[in-house]
Amino acid sequence: MLDIALDADPEWDSSNWVELARKAASSAIAESAFPQLGSGPRSVELGVRLTNDAEVRALNAEWRGRDKATNVLSFPMAEADEMDDASPDGPELMLGDIVLAHGVCLAEAAEKAISIEVHASHLLVHGTLHLLGYDHHDDAAATDMEAREVRALARLGIADPYGADR
Repeated sequence: MLDIALDADPEWDSSNWVELARKAASSAIAESAFPQLGSGPRSVELGVRLTNDAEVRALNAEWRGRDKATNVLSFPMAEADEMDDASPDGPELMLGDIVLAHGVCLAEAAEKAISIEVHASHLLVHGTLHLLGYDHHDDAAATDMEAREVRALARLGIADPYGADR
């Protein structure tokens, strides 16, 4: 069972962010090497923080050494061997935390002519894949992660964000 612990600043509107985050994370999990986390009996928790650009900038500077706001940050907590264990008897699996910056997300959504909910869904899929051990530091890893994102977004009825319009 996937549990979303969500904290949203007031600037994020009243959309049902918990349900949106649950759907996005579940979709990403289904396209990962650990699909049992989304459908198995083990309790899995994901933290989501919807905040402002200043907070994300501070986190980005502290944890990544980059003094700028970015759209999404992911902070993994689980190791691959913990994710492989589908036993319901174990403790709750803490996947990690995902943080989104409102201003950056809103500007990117406007630039792409999509709703902030659609863009946030993409970023939550992307962030969840990072929590599951995927990355884009080299071409092969980036290609694999991007393909998983596209498939996860298709599950949500969201078009390929990496299509010909890049």
